[in-house]
Amino acid sequence: MHPSKPSRANLAGRTSFQNGEWILLLALLAEAALFSVLAPGFFTLANLFEILRFSVELGLLSIALTPIIIAGGIDLSVGSTVGLTAVIFGLAWHSGHLPIPLAILIALLIGLASGALNALMIAGLRLPALIVTLGTYSLYRGIAEGITHGAVSYTGFPKSFLLLGQGYLWHTIPIQLTIFLLVAIGYALLLHRSVIGRALYAIGFNPEGARYAGIPVQRRLALVYLLSGIVSSLAAIIYVAHLGLAKSDLGTGFELSAIAAVVLGGTSVFGGRGTLFGTLLGLFFLSILQNGMHLLALPSELTGVLIGTLLLAIVSIDRLRTKRNSITTSEEKRRPKTQKQIAAIAALLLVAALAFIALRSRNNSSTPKGTRPATTNHRPVIAVMPKAKGDPYFISARAGAEEAAQALGIDLIWDGPTSLDASQQNELVENWITRGVDAIVVAVENKGSISTVLRKARQHGISVLTWDADAEPDARDFFLNQATPEGIANTLTDEAARLMPAGGQFAIITGALSAENQNEWIAYIKKRVAAKHPQLILSTIQPSDDDRDKAFTQTQTILKVFPQVKLIMDISAPAVPGSAEAVQQSGRKDVDVIGLSLPNICKPYVKSGVVQTIVLWNTRDLGYLTVYAGWLSSQKQISKEATSIAAGRLGKLQMRGTEIILGTPLIINKDNIDHLDF
Repeated sequence: MHPSKPSRANLAGRTSFQNGEWILLLALLAEAALFSVLAPGFFTLANLFEILRFSVELGLLSIALTPIIIAGGIDLSVGSTVGLTAVIFGLAWHSGHLPIPLAILIALLIGLASGALNALMIAGLRLPALIVTLGTYSLYRGIAEGITHGAVSYTGFPKSFLLLGQGYLWHTIPIQLTIFLLVAIGYALLLHRSVIGRALYAIGFNPEGARYAGIPVQRRLALVYLLSGIVSSLAAIIYVAHLGLAKSDLGTGFELSAIAAVVLGGTSVFGGRGTLFGTLLGLFFLSILQNGMHLLALPSELTGVLIGTLLLAIVSIDRLRTKRNSITTSEEKRRPKTQKQIAAIAALLLVAALAFIALRSRNNSSTPKGTRPATTNHRPVIAVMPKAKGDPYFISARAGAEEAAQALGIDLIWDGPTSLDASQQNELVENWITRGVDAIVVAVENKGSISTVLRKARQHGISVLTWDADAEPDARDFFLNQATPEGIANTLTDEAARLMPAGGQFAIITGALSAENQNEWIAYIKKRVAAKHPQLILSTIQPSDDDRDKAFTQTQTILKVFPQVKLIMDISAPAVPGSAEAVQQSGRKDVDVIGLSLPNICKPYVKSGVVQTIVLWNTRDLGYLTVYAGWLSSQKQISKEATSIAAGRLGKLQMRGTEIILGTPLIINKDNIDHLDF
C-alpha cells in the first residue's frame, strides 16, 4: 500500500516548491538571460532596481489577492479601490488642505471601508465573490469619477511626499521597495506560518469540509478581503507618489494584471493551492517581460498577447491536473502529467523566445537606412511617443516620423499607450532612459505626471522634447507646437460664428476631460466667444476619450437633451466623423459639424455637407518635425536663443523662446479636401 497523501492544507506551511515554482524560476532565469543578450541596458543593477520599482504597486495587489484566490475567492475591485483612494487622498490634501499624513490616514480608512463592504457581502451575506467584486469594481470607479467628474486631477504634491514613490536610498534602492518587502513578509507569515493561513488552504480545498472541521470560514474570508482593501489603498498612495498625480482612472486594469501574476505563480484558480513565493515569481516574470520588450522597442501590445497565451495554457494545465487528481491519486499516474506540464511551459517559453528574436530581427532589418554618411559608429536613436497609438491622428503623424528617420539615417522608436494612459507613458520614458536613447519626444497626456521622469531623462543627458501637448517648461528642452492654442481656438470659434451669423447654441465634444491641451483650447474658445461673438452660447462640453463610437453616442445625447444646439464643435480627431455620423442618422439638416480632424477620415461627411469645416495642420509634417527636431536637439544644433531653425523639407520654422512653431492652422472644406492626403 502507498502511504496516505497529505492534504493541501497540510502542505501550506512547507517551503518546498510543491506547486512547481521551480519551473517558473527556471523560466524567469531564461527570460532574464534572453533579454540580457538582446536588450540594450537590461543587464544592469540600475535596471534591476527600476524593474523592482515598477513592480511595487502591482505587486502589493498581487500579494493581497494571493490568499483570496487560495481560499477560492476573487477580488476584481482592487484596481478601482486604487482609483477611489487616490482621488480621496488628492481631494483631502488639495481641497481639504489637510497635512499629508492625515490625508494618507483618510485614504487608508477608505480602503478599509472598501474591503469591509466586500467582506460583509461575501463573508456575511455569503454572496458570490465574483458578482460582489464585479459590482464594487464599478461602484468604486464610479464614485471616483463622480467626485472628479472624470476631469479633475490632483498634482503639485510636496517633494517630501513624492520621495515615497520617486526617491532612492543611497541613490540606488527605491524607497517604496522597503514598504513592499514589509507587506510581503507580513503576508508570508500570515499565509505560511499561521493557523489562519492553514485555514485558508482548507477553505479553498473544501469549504464545507472546513466548516465541519470547526474552522471559522466566514471570519477568515472577511479578514482577507479587509486586508485587500487596506493594501489596495496603500498601493494607491505609493502610486500617487510615483506619478505625482491623483485621478480617477488610476489602477485601471491592475486587477487583471494582479490576477495574472498570482495564477502564473502557480496559485490555482479553483482554490486550495498556491504560495506567496510563486506569486512573486509570477510578478517578476511579467515585469521583466514588459521591461525587456520596451528596451527592445517591441510593440507594447505584444506583452498582452504573450501574457494571455501563458495564462490560457496555465489555467488549462491546472484544470487538467485537477481533473486527473479527481480520478486517481497514484504517484505513478501523476508523473506523466507533471512531465506534460513542464513540456508545455517549456514550449511556451520557446515560442516566446522565438517571437522576441524574430521581431527583434524584423525591427532591425526594417530600420530605415538613410543616405547620409555616418560620421561615427553610433546611430542616433530618437524615441517618439504618441498619446495613443491607435488614434488616426497619431497614425498619420507616424508616417512623417518614419520619413524623417529615413532621410537622416537614424533609428526611430515609435511606441506609446494603446489608450490614454499617463502611467504607461512614464514607464516607457523610464525604459528609454535605461536604454540610453539620444532624444525622447513625447505627446504629453498629463504634464503633472510625466514632468518628473522627463527631468530625470534630461539629467541623464538625453534631449527631451514635447509635441501636441506640453510638459512643464523645465522638464523639456523644446516644445513642438503645431499651432498656438489661441490660434486654434480663434479659428474654430470664428468658423462657428460664420456658420451661425444670427447666433445660437453650440456644443463641444473634447477628447479626455483631463487632456490639458484641449482644456486650454476650450478656455480660449470661451474667451473668444465672450470678446467677439457673444451671440454664441456654449450649451455643454462632453468627452469622447478620443473614441469615434463614444463621440457618436455623445452627439446623439446632445441632440436629444439640447434640441436647440445648431452646431457640434469637435476638438478630437476621431470625434468629428463620430458626430457627423450621428447628425447624419438623425436627419437634422439644421445642425452643422466642425472641428479638428484629419481630411481622410472626414472626406465623405465633408462632401455630403454634414461636416462644414475641419481645422488642422499637416499631421505628417508634425510627425516629421518630431524626429528632425529631436535629432537636431540631440546633436546640440538648436540654440535656445535662436528665432528659427532649418527643419529639412519643412524649411525654416519660427521659434518663440523654447517653442518651435509648425505653422498656422489650415481650414479644410469641400474646396481643398481632395488635394490633401493625410
